[in-house]
Amino acid sequence: MKKENVLEIHNLSVSFHRAEGETQAVRDVSLSLRQGEVLALVGESGCGKSVLCKSLIRLLPKGADVKSGSIRMEGKELSQLSEKEMCKLRGEGISMIFQDPLTSLNPTMTIGRQIDETVKLHHPSWKKERRKERVLELLKLVGIEEAGKRYDSYPYQFSGGMRQRCVMAIALACNPKILIADEPTTALDVTIQAEILKQLKEIQQKLGTSILFVTHDLGVVAQIADRVAVMYAGKIVEYGMAEEIFYDARHPYTWGLLHALPYYAKERGGLEIIPGFPPHLTPPPAGDAFAIRDQYALRMDYEQMPPFFAVSETHYAATWLLDERAAEARKLIEERKSRNRSIREEGGNKDKYEEKKEQKEQKKEQEDSP
Repeated sequence: MKKENVLEIHNLSVSFHRAEGETQAVRDVSLSLRQGEVLALVGESGCGKSVLCKSLIRLLPKGADVKSGSIRMEGKELSQLSEKEMCKLRGEGISMIFQDPLTSLNPTMTIGRQIDETVKLHHPSWKKERRKERVLELLKLVGIEEAGKRYDSYPYQFSGGMRQRCVMAIALACNPKILIADEPTTALDVTIQAEILKQLKEIQQKLGTSILFVTHDLGVVAQIADRVAVMYAGKIVEYGMAEEIFYDARHPYTWGLLHALPYYAKERGGLEIIPGFPPHLTPPPAGDAFAIRDQYALRMDYEQMPPFFAVSETHYAATWLLDERAAEARKLIEERKSRNRSIREEGGNKDKYEEKKEQKEQKKEQEDSP
């Protein structure tokens, strides 16, 4: 049975107004987030991921505004809510984990008090004892041991990974239906990163929360995501199931991100890089913004923005390489697919992805069966 959408974004555009002109940070983005799923939003720094997330909870900085588009949560248009209604929605409906836990936490307040603030804001009738019980429950939920002792600790007394768990506890204080995780593991080492991802996945499965997980690391995506949306220069350029993106990526930018993963390094003698730099968006270039960095770019890429082409019922990519007139380009795509598949198998990564794919297929069969 197909899950319902809890969040729907249609043709959203967000701009910054500066002295040098209008910077189009988010350009005509459409996405949906389903109930109980993890949707990964992937792309380089500066591609518009954080701006998109802050648009969802109406926390854009001064000078930025939503030019057009719609953001609907369970059928409710968020742009039409008053600020009072939006304050209530933040925390209960949508909550957000920001990138750096050290700057997200107040260094002069204990961890217990900071989590208690959120609980008190949304449950003003609760007495102090009940709120403290909830805070301790949240600390245990995110994997903090000896929660009773940690309640009166300050942020500086925690490690980076523990601080991130505290930020997660604040975000989960009111059991939100949607959790936005904006690069929550970027500042952590690999071991702690894996622990946080595991904890986040366990919480998501326990509470049934829908997660929009923002990252630039496709290695992280492989561990947590159900679906993936790839973003470049303010636009979504490809989206599909996680297995489709890893096994059958079609946009050249997605290829570049995949080839930057460490398991390709041994075969190729070092990590590959995407040449060049992202373009300025004041104004954005005509056509496909990735064309100037794309070795497979066609003349059409410089002239006209490509539409989305359907690869499957769940997989779409915005590249002229998929146009039926690009027969020679499709041959290159097939050669690349074959080469990527060979590298994955030699690198020992095939089993992990195959196992995940089989698990998803079995789960889908169980859901569809009467």
